Amino acid sequence: MLLSTEFISALKESLGSENVLTEAADRWPYGADNSRRQVNPDLVVFATSSDHIKTIIQLCNDYTVPVIVRGRGTGTTGATVPINGGLVLSLERMNKILEVSPQDRYIVAEPGVTNMQLQRAAAEHGFFWPPDPTSAEFCTIGGNLAYNSAGPRAVKYGTPRENTLGLKAITGSGEEICTGVYTSKGVVGYDLTRLLIGSEGTMAIITEATLKLTPLAQCTRTLQAIYTDIQSAAAAVSSIMAQPLIPCALEFIDKAAINMIRDYADMTLPEAGALLMIEVDGNEESIDQSIHAIESAAQNSGLLSIKIAQNEAERQALWRTRKALSPALRKIAPKKINEDVVVPVSKIPALLQGLERLSQQYDIPIVNFGHAGNGNIHVNLLVNPDDHKQMENAQHCLSEVFDLVLSLRGTLSGEHGVGLEKKNFVDREIDPATLMLMKKIKQQFDPNNIMNPGKMLPD
Repeated sequence: MLLSTEFISALKESLGSENVLTEAADRWPYGADNSRRQVNPDLVVFATSSDHIKTIIQLCNDYTVPVIVRGRGTGTTGATVPINGGLVLSLERMNKILEVSPQDRYIVAEPGVTNMQLQRAAAEHGFFWPPDPTSAEFCTIGGNLAYNSAGPRAVKYGTPRENTLGLKAITGSGEEICTGVYTSKGVVGYDLTRLLIGSEGTMAIITEATLKLTPLAQCTRTLQAIYTDIQSAAAAVSSIMAQPLIPCALEFIDKAAINMIRDYADMTLPEAGALLMIEVDGNEESIDQSIHAIESAAQNSGLLSIKIAQNEAERQALWRTRKALSPALRKIAPKKINEDVVVPVSKIPALLQGLERLSQQYDIPIVNFGHAGNGNIHVNLLVNPDDHKQMENAQHCLSEVFDLVLSLRGTLSGEHGVGLEKKNFVDREIDPATLMLMKKIKQQFDPNNIMNPGKMLPD
C-alpha cells in the first residue's frame, strides 16, 4: 500500500528518524518469520516506550495503516508477515528487565527481552520462568506471550498463560490498559491477561509483562528410554503420566526422526521404533525415589533399554539427541510442513497409528516428535515444493491429519499459534457462534481492524 508522506513525517518527528526504516533493503528482513513466507513491509518502525506505541497506533488509526507487531521473527505460522502491507512494529529495542521481586516471586520485563536473558536474570535469585521454547536464546518474551509458546517444561509447569500474573498493553484503539495482578490470587473483573496471551497481536500490543517465577530445583536427572515401536513408547507415556510424579520434560522421537538424527549428526543410536527423553527434577533427598517411580512406569514389553545420566556431561550427551533433530530437519527437509497438534495423552497411540496410515496412504514421509507429556506432537510432512503432485497430496494429507486430531478430542495447535498457516482450518475446531463472539471481542479492542489483519481468525 502507498503510505502518505505526512504519515511517515509524523512518525519520524515523534519517534526520531533513527527508529523509522524506509529503504526497501532495510525493510526486507522484517517481512518474514520462520515460515517460508516473505512480504516486504511498507515501513518498519522501532518503539522504545509505551508512549511511542500509543503514538504509532493513533497515527495508524488516523491513516488506516495495518500494524504488524514482531519480536525476533521466530514464529513458524506467518503471523508476523505483512501480507496486506502496512507498518511492521518491532519491539526488539524494548528489552529492559524492569523489576525482580524474589520475595513475591515475580519478574517484570519489556517484550523485547529474550527468553534466555530473562532466565539468567531469574537464576541470579534462584528462580526460573517455566516457558522454554527451543528458540529460547533468540525468541522474545513478547513473542512467547503472543503465541503462548511453552516448550518441554510445560508438562509440569504450564504455559505462559499459567505463568503470567499481569500485562500492560496498548489496544488497537490506542488505549493503555493494565490487566491481572501482582499476587498469586486475584478474581476482580474478567481475565484479560489470558485473553491477550496467544492472541498473536490481533487485539493489543504488550508493553510490559509481570511473570510468575518458580524456584530452581535442587537437582535434575535425565533418562533415555528406547522402544521397539511407537506403540510401546506411547503406552509408556500414558503410564508415566498416570502415576503421581510429574516429569519436568517428557519428549517423544519416532523411528524416522531417530534415523534422521543418526545420519545427520553421526550419533551412535540403536535401531529402534521410538525413543523417550525423560527429565525429573526435585530435592536431593527424594530424587532417587522419583527416578525409580519413572523408571518403573516406563517399563513394558517393548522397552529395549533405559539409561540414566549420572552427571551433567552425560545429561548433555543424552539431550544432544533431541537437540540435533531440528537442524537435521532443516538440512534434510528445509521445505517441510511442520504442525504442532495436541491430543489427550491417552490418545497418543491412536494419533501415531493414524499418522502412520496417512503417511502410507499419501506416500509422504512423516516425522513425529515433541512434548509427549502433554500430548503435543510435532508432525512434519517431508515434501518437495517443486513436486506439484506431492504438494497436492500433502494438502489432502494435512487436512486428514487435522480431522484425525479433532476426532481424538485434540486441538490444531499447542504452541506455534495459527497465523496464516492454520487459519482456514480454525472453523473445524471452533463452532460458528464462538467464532463470531471472538470476532466481536477483537472489534472491541481494534475497531478499525488495523491490528495484524487477516491473521488467526478465518475470514
